[in-house]
Amino acid sequence: MAITGKPLGATAGATTFAKGGNAVDAACAMLGAVCTMWDVLSWGGETQALIYNPNTGKVIAINAMGYAPTGATPEFFREKDMNYPPEFGPLAATTPGTPGGLMTMLAEYGTMSLAEVLAPAMEMAKGYPIEAQAANSIEAQKRRIKEWPYSKKVFLPHLGEEREAPYPGEVFVQEDLYQTLFKLVETEKQALADGKSRKEAIYAAYERFYKGDIAKEIVRGTREQGGLFTEQDLANWKVKIEEPLSINYKGIDVYKLQEWTQGPALLQSLNILENFDLKSMGYNSANYINTVYQAMSLAFSDRDFYYGDPDFGPKSPMKGLLSKAYAKERAKLITENNDPKIGPGDPYPFQGESNPFINLLKSRNDVLAYDRPELPIQGLDDPFLEHFLKGTTTIQAADEEGWVVSITPSGGWIPAVIAGNTGVGLSQRMQSFVLDEKLNPFNVLEPNKRPRVTLTPSMALKDGKPFLSFAVQGGDTQDQDLLQMFLNIVEFDMTVQEAAEAANIHSYQMQSSFGAHEIKPGSITLNTEVPSWVRNNLKKRGYKMDFQNRTSGPLNAIWFDWKHGTFWGGSSNHGEDYGIAW
Repeated sequence: MAITGKPLGATAGATTFAKGGNAVDAACAMLGAVCTMWDVLSWGGETQALIYNPNTGKVIAINAMGYAPTGATPEFFREKDMNYPPEFGPLAATTPGTPGGLMTMLAEYGTMSLAEVLAPAMEMAKGYPIEAQAANSIEAQKRRIKEWPYSKKVFLPHLGEEREAPYPGEVFVQEDLYQTLFKLVETEKQALADGKSRKEAIYAAYERFYKGDIAKEIVRGTREQGGLFTEQDLANWKVKIEEPLSINYKGIDVYKLQEWTQGPALLQSLNILENFDLKSMGYNSANYINTVYQAMSLAFSDRDFYYGDPDFGPKSPMKGLLSKAYAKERAKLITENNDPKIGPGDPYPFQGESNPFINLLKSRNDVLAYDRPELPIQGLDDPFLEHFLKGTTTIQAADEEGWVVSITPSGGWIPAVIAGNTGVGLSQRMQSFVLDEKLNPFNVLEPNKRPRVTLTPSMALKDGKPFLSFAVQGGDTQDQDLLQMFLNIVEFDMTVQEAAEAANIHSYQMQSSFGAHEIKPGSITLNTEVPSWVRNNLKKRGYKMDFQNRTSGPLNAIWFDWKHGTFWGGSSNHGEDYGIAW
């Protein structure tokens, strides 16, 4: 089974399966394809994955998040009168992570060559009929694209005409990107000819990207446009294979990436909600929505203050944050009416320590970008929502041997700075750092540090076997949608497709990870089908509501039917996400 954000991407995964690849091979082929299609990401972005290894029965975490370059400090950006690193441009870029993530997954857990899994992406780079979504996004962003010479060269083939972007359906050619991918495949081929193993040959290509001529051109092209990358930054960066974090919810083990992502917030939310009889409340009743909303507020306020790169000090108090006892105390704060002042808790006593940041907690609200509007947010054209829902894509794959892959890759979305003559669009993830420790002492910008990101694949095991593999795009709403999808299946007996399309709620009572990092306490998006009596009840509880026709988010998932020995795939009706199974 192969599922991702675009039908062409899913086709790349399906054809890889047809050639004998496993789920990791198929996932890598899909990743290469969607990066080439600019499906809200590019080759210079970042990749995060969970992989279930049937040979060990363990879930593996892949950390292919780039880090901040040399010279990227709070002082550097404050001198430019910035409260956060910028949303766009060369100064928004972390080092490229996706190429390293793809090659590491393939080398360690795949079966095919790099040439085989990159074949769909390379064919598309030579030219494919561009989709309307990407083509129109380029046209809409062309003013900013023109600021960067290499982006202008790639994105605007009709420069000077009324429409300067490609037309929908026009064959879109990316020759520079093709040459970059060809160099990787060429390096692998030479290594194999020299007697290297499959794994060694893939890592030879990895070395060329991060230490060879490709790296030199990425650095040259980025610095020419005002970026900070050095060759040493790329050479020193490494993909990390990590232990995921997990909790048990009613007999199901749920896995997320470590606290350099927002993933543990879903685990915290489940721990809190385990203290309530959600099923008896009824799906999307006023009581259920109020309880889930406040549980998320409690978990995400902890995310906003305590999460950050675990390779840097201070060390996040994850033992306390994920403890059942801490969750029980937090659950006591959920009331009949929404509390817009819910803030971070103190998890340190729950791991036998004293909180060294208690004074920062008290002063935190003074520097938050609070926005308490009289009216709710006004729909998808609201600039706040545009930031909050920043795009990504997802990849899900599973095979008959038992390999399962869940990926949430992102970064380098349109409008992206392209790094010289490589065709590689750079990430915009620097904006997820903070410059003021009062906001989050664990996520203050430092060179070679990874920002705390929204990207958050998910996996769940039951009785030691895969139960659900799931992911969604959508910035800060990702773990909100994933939480509700999981509850839809576990508490309300929905099929995976019903759960993917079911009406979710979205909360904005958490700090946005993008732009000006705003927060809108009490604001909530509901589905237009929510009945009037639920709306009226929530209004009395203090919620500021807006409504959308589709509120599932582009959820993709695989549910494992062990009774019949089959996979059930789910892909929501929110966007163009698509799955192919055999």
